[in-house]
Amino acid sequence: MNSEFLIPMALYLVGVFAIAFYSGKQGQQKEGFLKEYFLGNRSMGGFVLAMTLAATYAGASSFIGGPGAAYKMGLGWVLLAMIQLPVAWLTLGVLGKKFAIESRRHNALTLNDMLYAKYKNRAVVIFASLAMLVAFFATMVVQFVGAARLLQTLAGVSYSQGLMIFAVTVGLYTCIGGFRAVVMTDTVQGVMMIIGTMALLGGIIYTGGGLGAMITKLHAIDPALITPYGPDQFLTQPFMMSFWVLVCFGVIGLPYTAVRCMSYKSSKSLHSGMVISTAMVAFLMLGMHLAGALGRSIVPEMSNPDQIMPTLMMTVLPPVVAGIFLAGPMAAIMSTLDSLLIQAAATLLKDLYINYINPKAATEPNAEKKLPKLSRGITFIFLLLVLFAATNPPDMIIWLNLLSLGGTQAVFLWPLVLGLYWEKANAAGALTSMTTGLITYTLLSIIQPDMGGIHAIIPSLTLSLMGFVCVSAAQSKQAETPTPLKTAQ
Repeated sequence: MNSEFLIPMALYLVGVFAIAFYSGKQGQQKEGFLKEYFLGNRSMGGFVLAMTLAATYAGASSFIGGPGAAYKMGLGWVLLAMIQLPVAWLTLGVLGKKFAIESRRHNALTLNDMLYAKYKNRAVVIFASLAMLVAFFATMVVQFVGAARLLQTLAGVSYSQGLMIFAVTVGLYTCIGGFRAVVMTDTVQGVMMIIGTMALLGGIIYTGGGLGAMITKLHAIDPALITPYGPDQFLTQPFMMSFWVLVCFGVIGLPYTAVRCMSYKSSKSLHSGMVISTAMVAFLMLGMHLAGALGRSIVPEMSNPDQIMPTLMMTVLPPVVAGIFLAGPMAAIMSTLDSLLIQAAATLLKDLYINYINPKAATEPNAEKKLPKLSRGITFIFLLLVLFAATNPPDMIIWLNLLSLGGTQAVFLWPLVLGLYWEKANAAGALTSMTTGLITYTLLSIIQPDMGGIHAIIPSLTLSLMGFVCVSAAQSKQAETPTPLKTAQ
């Protein structure tokens, strides 16, 4: 083990635990476990909202998988990554105010509470809950793999030891403090992500002799690395359009970002959050992907592109400094995983157990003591399952992350957006959209037909939208048609 890396990282983790413990104590002073544990009593200000939204979005794929793809594809992938720039603005702009108003009106604590308030249909909620858990599971595996590879490369621990360190850390602080701990640690982690990105990018440019020299080296390795289309013309216009839908517009339909729109405290918080989170996402996406692409000129040969970021840290930064700024990518991963964990617990405990299995659980005399234990037990079991799945990782985690991302969007995007803004939206249309989107996306991802560079998310969202609109309109028309009166014989 490399103590020069581990000591700064250990100090950072101690700080995270301290924040979680403090947040948990604050939460215990609030009334109502469910509202506090899953939404932090809707108390987020603008800066905290921006940090938790941006930090949750920028996970292992942005700090490990994305730069790995940029290392392999060159500057064209950096340009492609900037498509994500308006993601936070779109999410808060489309869902923000209306989502917050409706969630307060219906006292909704989870995304599925919002779906039930709109559609009044148990099948919609149960299908959404199961789809959500599967998607969360796959995305959490990505975060585990990314964190373990970071620790493996930088700290000198084995891959399995890295998995255990990460699982224990995130599992404990999420269980201790709930949603409040998640957003408070996300805020600290967001700051660390910015500092780490600046330090690493600066170190890379300095070591490589400046941008001009590094681009010249990239051209010498492969001229396609400095073109917008990458090697083998991989980055085609249809792929870019699909990628924009997948990592920007479609993010509106991600449950763990949508729930942030239920938890801020005022319109002022929303507006400032939109500005700050947009600036932060832009900086992080540019900095990390540019670091990955330029890193090819410093480390020309990498068998596994996902290891380029920890390798660059070791190459361009002194060990102690690298250990400090290891907190940057680790913060990105932790902030995504803790959000997924808290939402998975909310889905299992609130949406399935309390709503359908044991409705009296929330009103029992000792509920305030039982529910925290039950929630933490659920979180622990879910964490163990993810840990087991992460023991056999894929070569490049970005593809697994994009697969999970697309499947989640195919299920949730239209039921969320049209449920808020279209009066004729109904349960039959929502269920049709969810099943059509999921089936189409799954089949296209398995069969992988040649669609001229178009990603499976485009036909999946198109067909799910058509199914939603057609079935909802037909049901509404049928409901509006008066039943003819029977004449007396």
